[in-house]
Amino acid sequence: MYSDSIKNLIRAFSKLQTVGERTAERFVFYLLKTGKKTTGEITLALKELMNKTKSCQTCWNFSDEDPCHFCANKNTKKEVICVVAEPQDVEVISKNTDFEGVFHVLRGLIQPGKENYMKYLKITELIDRVKKNNITEIILALNPNIEGESTAMYLEKQIKNIKPSIKITRLARGLPMGADLQYADEITLGSALKNRQ
Repeated sequence: MYSDSIKNLIRAFSKLQTVGERTAERFVFYLLKTGKKTTGEITLALKELMNKTKSCQTCWNFSDEDPCHFCANKNTKKEVICVVAEPQDVEVISKNTDFEGVFHVLRGLIQPGKENYMKYLKITELIDRVKKNNITEIILALNPNIEGESTAMYLEKQIKNIKPSIKITRLARGLPMGADLQYADEITLGSALKNRQ
């Protein structure tokens, strides 16, 4: 039987996405075996993350600054918004393409059968951006799966209701159905963005 402190940390690690109890257990015993230096570095990194990281109030990406460096950059095309599901998708697109617009992070996708998505997704904030700014194009760069398609169709309908003239595009097909955007290679992703429809 493990001590309370070991059980508590296993329970805490188990809350991480894709980490089960056995993996969490391995993390805990790895930290115990490596000693205080590694544990101290992780503790300091977590404290720094929680103290410095904030949400950009424009695009909802995580950043040390508000606005984030994408929104603050005067050279970006503010009239073109690339809508992504997760903050990691911003990094993938900005690293692997020559996209010059700005981003909007939804922080997830609509889950069919779950009605409370408006509580946690940044859809209302996207609609407000479209209403208040001179947006000419929305690029829906969402994963090509059921959740991504559901979200894209919902967003397209909502945006067209408030601004019928706006151009709404999606990434060109070339990303395999069911794949995560963050695992796409740079050639596939660059081509999909360049040849969006």
